[in-house]
Amino acid sequence: MSAPLTTRRAVLRAGAGAAALTGAAWGSGTLYSRTSAVGSGGGTSRPVRIGYLPITDAAPLLVAHANGYFDDAGVTVARPVMFRSWASLSEGFVAGKVDAIHMLMPMALYMRYGLQADVRITAWNHTNGSALTVRPGITDLPQLAGETVAIPAWWSIHNVVVQKLLRAAGLTPVMRESPSRSRGTVALVPMAPADMLPALNNGVIGGYVVADPFDAAAEVRHVGTIHRFLGDVWRNHACCVTMLRGELLRDRPDQAGGFMDALVRAQAWARQNRPETAAVLAGGYLPQPRPVIQRALTYSAADHAGALHHPQWHGETLDFRPYPYASFTEELVRSMKDTVVDAPADFLGGLEPAAAHRELVDDTLVTRSIAKAGGWAAFGLDGATRTEEIRA
Repeated sequence: MSAPLTTRRAVLRAGAGAAALTGAAWGSGTLYSRTSAVGSGGGTSRPVRIGYLPITDAAPLLVAHANGYFDDAGVTVARPVMFRSWASLSEGFVAGKVDAIHMLMPMALYMRYGLQADVRITAWNHTNGSALTVRPGITDLPQLAGETVAIPAWWSIHNVVVQKLLRAAGLTPVMRESPSRSRGTVALVPMAPADMLPALNNGVIGGYVVADPFDAAAEVRHVGTIHRFLGDVWRNHACCVTMLRGELLRDRPDQAGGFMDALVRAQAWARQNRPETAAVLAGGYLPQPRPVIQRALTYSAADHAGALHHPQWHGETLDFRPYPYASFTEELVRSMKDTVVDAPADFLGGLEPAAAHRELVDDTLVTRSIAKAGGWAAFGLDGATRTEEIRA
């Protein structure tokens, strides 16, 4: 089946401008399209279908497939399918074209409460992994007054965190209006990550906030510099989460459990094997060149001292810590209510933070998988609770 037209429009508006993450700037890749071979057939024995975007955020799903971890767990998984945008990935997931995805956590909340989709967060896919990149010459945030900053989607952790940064610097984020240096406003505009590099290079924007490897690419190409890692603003925040369709969890529990075992195992492996992970991702899964991917996975804190106000947090490190903390969901809901968006936001009005976590997040499978993979210590975790740390 296909998603209703109203659902498509809603998804497109929520992720407006989360435009095609095509491989045009890097080379070609296998991308989802209307004629894709990915179907929506039922059955309890059919392969689990994965959808992803070509960014390092997708690493656990792709490593689990490449390393044969799904096979080891007794779960048949079709080759992951690369989608063109957050909007198309969301639409394909809601419509049943794929069963498992990595998704921007703010968008996950919108899918559940704005679209009433039958979906659940079952783990965090990764932590950190994003940055605010600015054009050369910009050294202080107040210099962004009168400039435009690109974001990947309205409902993204990138938009949430960059607005905290701008406000802390005395700037005002705006939309649908020209930025003003005298008024200290910064225009936010959704843009395809693949378009961000040339836009920055051509002076169309003053900066962008996005997932890697696009921040690393700006440095490699000498187009921009990383001004601040988002993990240095919100410590070990979840950017993308792993989501499964409710049908998979209810009707195919063995597949869902094995899938989670493989995913968590891949996270543990990727944490300890970063150059090898870059090789896996560059070997037919991501269109970006291996040196760029490896740079994104192995940032040196010493080389980015200016982008780290809290070096002990290691906010430069894309990490894989699968447990979905309730404290984060709750703080994210509160932060989303304070975030300027040109997207549907009515669903937030009566949304209670603790209830949102209980209703959207199911940590049953991931808790078991963490124990199988070596326990909390294998992921640098102390247990199932934590305190959120946000310092813009």
